[in-house]
Amino acid sequence: MQEYSIRNAISDDIPYLMKLDHSYRTDYVWQMAMRENSDEISITFREVRLPRPMRVKYPRDPQLLADEWIMRSGFIVAVRDGRAIGYMAFIDGPSPNSAWATDLVVGQSDRHQGAGMMLVQAGIRWCRDRGLHRIYMEMQSKNFPAISIAKKMGLSFAGFSDNYFPDQDIALFFNKDLT
Repeated sequence: MQEYSIRNAISDDIPYLMKLDHSYRTDYVWQMAMRENSDEISITFREVRLPRPMRVKYPRDPQLLADEWIMRSGFIVAVRDGRAIGYMAFIDGPSPNSAWATDLVVGQSDRHQGAGMMLVQAGIRWCRDRGLHRIYMEMQSKNFPAISIAKKMGLSFAGFSDNYFPDQDIALFFNKDLT
């Protein structure tokens, strides 16, 4: 396991973060099924193993990320050997006293070594330090690595939005009560 530290992002981190491969590989997805009859709509998600691994492109335009980062209420980075290798970004809301994690990214060579879990732990601390009562995370239904981290960290499935991302993918929402 690599040694990482977590801190608030600084401007010197931006070039490293812009170079990260934001895509990810997955063997599983959360597949949505919808059944509708006259007085009821039923929606279920189930974990499905894919016939072969799939590489998924990050849903946001990487060229616009630096501009988006400036507007985040919180922006923390995982650092190894003095270099930012991953990040988690927050906006305020959606409910009072809460934060919404819009991005959780770890560079390709540092994945599966605990940096993502450390970022989520630090994100929870970041929220608590600000007196926030709830953290939300959003992710693509294909982002099984992030879904797995959210579940391991005690976040619960809280809903979804179809056609949420610019690529029209489904967004899954997880949250955790911090009180």
